[in-house]
Amino acid sequence: MINLLKKTLFTVLFVGIAAGLVFTDAMAGNPYAPYKGKTLVVNFPAHPHFDAVMKVIPKFTKETGIKVEVDQLQYLAMRQKQSLELTKPRGDYDLLAYVVFSKADYVAADQIEPLARFFMNPKLADPNYDPEDLITGYVQNIGEVGGKKGYLPGPTSALYGIPFGSETSVLGYRKDIFEKHNLKVPETYDELLETTCKIKQLEPGMAGLTSRGASGHQTSHAYLLHLAPLGGRVYDDQWNPIINNEAGIKAGETLKKILECGPEGGTSFGFAEMKNAFLQGKAAMFLDSTVIAGEVNNPEKSKIVGKVGWALHPKGVRRGSQTGGFGIAIPKNAQNKEAAFLLMQWLTSKRVDKMIALEGGNPSRFSTHADPDVNAKFPHMAVFGEALKYADPDWRPIISTWGEVNKELGTTLSKAMTGQISVKEALDEVAKRARAIQEKAGYYTWQ
Repeated sequence: MINLLKKTLFTVLFVGIAAGLVFTDAMAGNPYAPYKGKTLVVNFPAHPHFDAVMKVIPKFTKETGIKVEVDQLQYLAMRQKQSLELTKPRGDYDLLAYVVFSKADYVAADQIEPLARFFMNPKLADPNYDPEDLITGYVQNIGEVGGKKGYLPGPTSALYGIPFGSETSVLGYRKDIFEKHNLKVPETYDELLETTCKIKQLEPGMAGLTSRGASGHQTSHAYLLHLAPLGGRVYDDQWNPIINNEAGIKAGETLKKILECGPEGGTSFGFAEMKNAFLQGKAAMFLDSTVIAGEVNNPEKSKIVGKVGWALHPKGVRRGSQTGGFGIAIPKNAQNKEAAFLLMQWLTSKRVDKMIALEGGNPSRFSTHADPDVNAKFPHMAVFGEALKYADPDWRPIISTWGEVNKELGTTLSKAMTGQISVKEALDEVAKRARAIQEKAGYYTWQ
């Protein structure tokens, strides 16, 4: 009886100690322990950044015991799938990537979680996360909602997503061509235009600056790329269209000049065509998204390996490079929100941001752009980091009416690029149409 009692007491004591160890592990030493064995389902786009992420995600499972299943889709298919998933009472996705345009739609429909409550939870929030290190323009453009204009930071704004796979604009140039003709790398828009047209004269068969120019979204994107640094905006703070003011017209004339001195057929170029013109050696300069950097030195895609230098987006009346790309958010109908937050935090931490960058992904942190290991492998990262100091979160509106206005801008301005109407006529028409669209949506209720 005594031996049986001893055995029972030993068993109780052992189980109690084991339970205490589990409790300590979960509550103090290992925040991932309560979620060990769970499977998170995430939705990512087929995109170079997320291809790099796929190489790193197995480390999360190894470190935490939390499994991750990735549904990686082409962008349009991803957006359609999300539109369906987010309306379900219980969704299949615990974490999703979204393109910047979607943040306003998802927040307005109450389909993604505000992140404050997760960052306030000491059991979940890593005190070493260092949110100040996240690239400011990316956070404002991709993550914040409810402040100035409804989509910018301010006293009333809140964070709904973390930048992940974000992009800015930089100037790529052919070092060999610039050295051959003793050309100065353009620092201003005046120098950019002069050099663009000069190269076409100096180097037969080569254009100056490649650009998007196809009717619709592509022309609109190219125009807006120049509008912000040249001092323009689509609307003022009272939502009056000002796209046809002096700055707006100058941006339109600038794009037209770039297309005239660019590759043949530029007015039909989308991003793929304008990018390939640079990669195939048909243009000496590239001014658009940093996403091209992963292909410049890939001999399977590029004929200019080792020949490209990088510089800041040229200055007009100010510096104002674009911001865009993807962020990650937690759906309101997710089934494993706390574990999803831990994955989000892990993916965007300093340590893992560097790991993803070394695999060819787009960093979301200033420290990663300055990291010596990252720069040893990708020397352009230091320049990209400098460019991000000027990233403009308001280079284009992120509002529900923008899709309609953007379509009007891209199709009407395209007529000016092909000489059917003047830039001023095109922008006057866009401003008129934009006002009607805004009025219908109720933007002038308080005026």
